[in-house]
Parts: sequence; structure tokens; C-alpha cells
Amino acid sequence: MNPLLDLFRLDGRVAIVTGASSGLGAGFAVALAHAGADVVLGARRVDRLADTAKAVEATGRRAHAVATDVARPEDCTALAEAAMDTFGRVDVLVNNAGVGSAVPAVRETPEQFRSVVDVNLDGAYWMAQACARVMQPGSSIVNIASMLGLIASYQPQAAYAASKAGLIGLTRDLSQQWAGRRGIRVNAIAPGYFASEMTADLPPEKLMAFINSRSPLGRFGEQHELDAAVVFLAAPASSYITGTTLAVDGGMSGH
Repeated sequence: MNPLLDLFRLDGRVAIVTGASSGLGAGFAVALAHAGADVVLGARRVDRLADTAKAVEATGRRAHAVATDVARPEDCTALAEAAMDTFGRVDVLVNNAGVGSAVPAVRETPEQFRSVVDVNLDGAYWMAQACARVMQPGSSIVNIASMLGLIASYQPQAAYAASKAGLIGLTRDLSQQWAGRRGIRVNAIAPGYFASEMTADLPPEKLMAFINSRSPLGRFGEQHELDAAVVFLAAPASSYITGTTLAVDGGMSGH
């Protein structure tokens, strides 16, 4: 037993991860399982959740998958209720579900803008609400924002940037509201560029030029580097941290 490393353990705890059907979200679910948590998985593509569930169970932890569209408040409530029905508690929420867009502002339609905000900002709020109603003191919410909530992109991303900046503001407010009687910590992570479905379609030359111009490390981030930040903010190791946005972006937002 190592008292310091034990602070990063999540044994006996239950985590919900949204957007867990692939990419970063699937990685977060497995990382939380490695730390000892049972994991409830939410995503729209329920068929792909089966693969994430198998990866969680391969660590020796339990998994439960639920079809979830976080833009629908009733789906968020159902996901939290499924966690309570299956495991009897919710200790961690990782608000990872998100969509991207790159549309020039003068051409972006109301429907395009709203569709991004509905998932990235509103969906995170509905999930946080649903989980806060059943969480016990000592629980943790980790919102996956973006460095583009902190700095400007090299391409037109008004809806995405606004939604992620809004999520950072939401994090600050909820941390203040829920720290006292509820005892729930609320933090955010602002990732830089990681290999994912969202970055796969970006022009590689322009993207790497932007990274090289802004990041002292000059490279993409790797999944394990983001996993470690999620586990840290979910675990007792960060028990005196709330309302904070942790940039995991190779120094891009501070450069």
C-alpha cells in the first residue's frame, strides 16, 4: 500500500462517461476502470458502446451501457437513474460527449450553431444536473472543454469555441453552487489536439503548422496524457481542487 498512490484510486466508486462509444471517451472509461471504478457508458451509438464495455470489463471492473443523447434532458436523467439502478451510486461524471464544427460565421445557420451548443454546453449541463441530484459528498464532475475555449482557432469555429468557453464558465458556477452542502467538486479539462474522430478530418498540414506555432512541445497529445488528468480530477488526489480548468494542450494556451 502506498498512501500517495492510493489517492489516485477509485475502488468502490461508480463513474459515468458520456460520449464513450469511441475515441477519447472510450479511453477515459478504461482509464477510470483501471483506477478501480465501475463505469456506466452513455452515447448515441449504442452498438459501439459494446466494445467500450468489453474493454472496461477486461480490467476486471463492471460496465453498463445506455443509449444516450445528452441534448435530451430526459436521456440524461435516464442515464443517471440507470447508474443508480445498476450500481446504487454515482461518484464521478465525465462530461465528454461533444461535436465539432468549422463553418464561417457569416454562413453558419441557426440550426448549425444550436446543434453544437445543444450537445457541448446544454448537454453537459443536463448531465451535471441529473448526476448532482444523486451524488453524495465527495463526488466529482469533470467537464471536457477545449483549449479553443481559451484561445482562438486557426479555422472558423464560432459555435464550438463558444460552447467550450461556456462550459468553462459553467464549471466555475457549478463549483460554487455545489461545493458546500452537496460537497461536489466541479472541474474542467481543456485538451489541445489529440488524435480522435474530431481531428481526423482536419487538414494535416495546416493543423501541424498551427500546433508548431503555438505549442512549445510541438506535437499531438497522447491518450494516456489526457487519461491521467481525468483520473486525477476524479480521484481524492484532487480533493482541494474545484472550479479549475486544467489545460492539457502542450502549452498552447499559455504560449
